[in-house]
Amino acid sequence: MYLKKALWAEEVAAKVSPESESQQDSAAMVVQELVDSLNRQRLYREITLALKTGLRDARAEFSFLRIRGLRSLLNFLRSVAESDSTIQLFCLTQSVPELRVVPALFQHSLKETQDERVANLDHLFGVEPLKITSPSTDAEVALALRVLEGCCLLHRESTALAHHHKAIQVLINILSTRGVLEQGACLDALISIMLDSTANQMDFEACNGIEEVAELIRDKQLDENLRLKCGEFLLLLIGHVNGREKPPLAAIHEDISRLLGEKSASLIWAASQFGSTLDPKERLTALHIQAGRVLESLDLY
Repeated sequence: MYLKKALWAEEVAAKVSPESESQQDSAAMVVQELVDSLNRQRLYREITLALKTGLRDARAEFSFLRIRGLRSLLNFLRSVAESDSTIQLFCLTQSVPELRVVPALFQHSLKETQDERVANLDHLFGVEPLKITSPSTDAEVALALRVLEGCCLLHRESTALAHHHKAIQVLINILSTRGVLEQGACLDALISIMLDSTANQMDFEACNGIEEVAELIRDKQLDENLRLKCGEFLLLLIGHVNGREKPPLAAIHEDISRLLGEKSASLIWAASQFGSTLDPKERLTALHIQAGRVLESLDLY
């Protein structure tokens, strides 16, 4: 779903020139306020409709429908992120239970598979048909993680919703059992849900998340891009997520020193302190270069 500007709004706005405002034209100001109000209401309706459509498919019983819904939600979040006004409207929708994205992700696409026991035999005797839900595919899990990342970055309260659904435990399980596609998306999602969230940081420490990431980065048989992603994760964790000397990640430097060696830990700490003054593209490039240096510093013999 892509948000578009109303044609009538542009036409009316063109008639309200800055000169008229400077002349204290009260009528023009009233018209402009009306246009802004109508435009905001239209955007809210579009956002609500896009969420309802995407969530309807994301809650479906079959994986191919859920994938379609997740792709729609991901495109929707990209459109929302283009302006502060649409971000604010999206945050308003997340106060409505049926429009919340994060719970839908954990109840369907990120739901841990369990052995479903048959409670009764009604479906055999024609009383009630058996409801079958297809398991999540690799592509579906990766998409769900991208949607989760976007929600938490745009709407900070989504991190609390993620904590309610034990997000860290679910994501650590994905990191240790799934493939490269899901693991890369999982590392990005972990950063987003731990940012400014003490509860999720405590869960990450309780689940030995650093050990899981260190195990991946030390594995020479692992995909090189995923190992670089692990290095970037550690740099972001130290530089942006960690509360320095405050709990819950107060001992993170000691943990990294124990798992990766003092040389790598010192490099990660030093590299994480720089780059905040760079523009976004330069920051990403610098992060990638520093992650490569972290890999080179590891003693894997």
